[in-house]
Amino acid sequence: MSPAAARWLPLWLSLPSLALFGLLMLLPLGLTALLSFQHYDIERGVQSGYTLANYAHVLGDAYYYEIFFRTIWVAVLTTLLCLLIGTPEAYILSRMGSPWRSIFLLVILAPLLVSVVVRAFGWSLLLGPNGLVNQAFTALGIGPVRMLYTPTAVVVALVHVMLPFMVIPVWTSLQKLDPMVENAALTLGASRWTVLRRVVLPQVTPGVLSGSLIVFGLSASALAIPGLLGGRRLKMVATIIYDEYLHELNWPLGAALALALLVLNLVVMLSYNAVLESGYKKRLG
Repeated sequence: MSPAAARWLPLWLSLPSLALFGLLMLLPLGLTALLSFQHYDIERGVQSGYTLANYAHVLGDAYYYEIFFRTIWVAVLTTLLCLLIGTPEAYILSRMGSPWRSIFLLVILAPLLVSVVVRAFGWSLLLGPNGLVNQAFTALGIGPVRMLYTPTAVVVALVHVMLPFMVIPVWTSLQKLDPMVENAALTLGASRWTVLRRVVLPQVTPGVLSGSLIVFGLSASALAIPGLLGGRRLKMVATIIYDEYLHELNWPLGAALALALLVLNLVVMLSYNAVLESGYKKRLG
């Protein structure tokens, strides 16, 4: 094989996957972007021609700002809770021996085997006025607490759904860390906190980064849990997009909201990635 052919061989081999990526990802995204610039008439539906009226409507209405702000802080809080719960859980899992590691790994992954809709209905039963949570509060003398159709219910259910997506990347990163390195640091006089900060944390940072990005992206675009546990009053961006597409039939406005959510997600995720990677590089020198 000539050097020129060898240089182009990786590109030719990757063409099928690139074509599949373009067909399943880039083409629908491009069509959605084109749709977001089209006219909409309440009597005649989507019309030909292009306009910026949909984006002007989104950017000029404080109602959408409130929904976007709620979506972002719910996603951020979900990511933070998954980080605080999932990182120690992954560390403990990585230090377990056989067969307990396999058993607890199966327990962590078990929620992924159940539909999100089923889990959302399960949480609605637990957090409802007569659910087990309120029964426990009543037994403790606290009294019934309204949790269903509140941001609390949405965040609790999202943490339950998204936690495996945080545990698995962190646990995978910890597999690269030899426990003998920690023992060596302890032997040399380092405290347990110093070992966690100087040895474990640099190794776990890539897993924390990837897990946080996955959890944040999935939480910000979640539909089933906000729709079922948030109710009709607690709107998030995904539920607004659903309403515009299927109830109002205003597809261009729904597409504009979807593109705005995508851009906002990218801005938050890329900023977080840059900050965390910068600290990671400084820590490693």
